[in-house]
Amino acid sequence: MSNIAEGFERGTPKEYLSFLSVAKASYAEVCSHLYVALDIGYIDQPTFAVLIERSDEIARMLSGLRTAIGRAQSG
Repeated sequence: MSNIAEGFERGTPKEYLSFLSVAKASYAEVCSHLYVALDIGYIDQPTFAVLIERSDEIARMLSGLRTAIGRAQSG
């Protein structure tokens, strides 16, 4: 969320897209942490499944936003 806010506040579509890419990379980092949490028994499989699904949904929204900003920038 902070990456998205910072990119938006910078005021240019190019910088916003850059920070959206950082936010998308943070999604991968969160997924990695979720797998570790599952592997070490910090969370159970049902919790993992819910959190991964929510993370995937947010990643899809980020991708859609990146696509929309990119189209607006080039159009």
